Amino acid sequence: MATKVFDVTDIDLRHLRSFLVVAQKRSITGAGAALHLTQQAVSTHVRQLERSLGVDLLVRTSRGVLLTAAGEELAAGGATVIDDVARLAARVRAVANAETGALRLACCPAATTLFAVDAADALEAAVPGLQVTLHGVRSPRQELELLVNGSADAAFMWLPVGDFGLHTAVVRTDPRAVVLSTRHPLADRPTLTLADLAGDPVVRPDVLASPEAERYWLVDPRPDGRPAPDGPVVPHVEDCLLEVGRGRGVWFAPQPLHALMPAGNVRWIPVTDAKPFDLAVVWNDGAPQPLVTRLIAEVRAVIGRAGRPQSA
Repeated sequence: MATKVFDVTDIDLRHLRSFLVVAQKRSITGAGAALHLTQQAVSTHVRQLERSLGVDLLVRTSRGVLLTAAGEELAAGGATVIDDVARLAARVRAVANAETGALRLACCPAATTLFAVDAADALEAAVPGLQVTLHGVRSPRQELELLVNGSADAAFMWLPVGDFGLHTAVVRTDPRAVVLSTRHPLADRPTLTLADLAGDPVVRPDVLASPEAERYWLVDPRPDGRPAPDGPVVPHVEDCLLEVGRGRGVWFAPQPLHALMPAGNVRWIPVTDAKPFDLAVVWNDGAPQPLVTRLIAEVRAVIGRAGRPQSA
């Protein structure tokens, strides 16, 4: 590739981030999976970065990719550039939030309907001039996207979230329930164990933030080391009830969701030996820490007044 006059403004950080993941995975396909992008999108990012720099960065082979000498140099220093820009953006957002007195919260209604509005009102009352914005989304994955790209300062999410460099503080611990069809042979039991459900396929909503979160929700693997039986994959949390009601599987969920989702032809039964769900305030490095600290205290107070269990 012919050498060109370089201008730093030619570099798109999205392209650099894609290249760094390709360099780490030594695979465009693997990078696409890690970035939740198509293989074509990752390839386009790398080609555009090569054009911006005027150099070849990769050699594509039948077994993956190899880095050129220029690619090795960029891989060695590129992560520092991404980190420096992220830290600068976090500092800029923190200063802006301190000046304007603003806190942006991402809220998935299924997790927060019972307390998010009360917590936001209490926080605004406690901090004169503060404006709390509630940004409603459909899924934990969308909450995560807003946190990672800086469009939200904090969110309410059930743990685990995954390894995204975010901070967490547990505000409530929720027992785990299993949702069964009323036609299920065990539907009349007051409680169940994981062994009782060993053969039931588990419905999975395609909304969770990470593979770690998905494994936790599925209880995969089971205590005896066996994998959780695969059930249908559905696009939304609400669709889980439809699949369960039709007898196509069971669904594990935090018990409080029972109050927000119609029972219909399903039953919610406590699972006595399954780990509970921890609901947490989750925030990024750019969030104004004093406001997040106050938010955690207000959320715990609101939940406490509602008589719900809290963690320390």
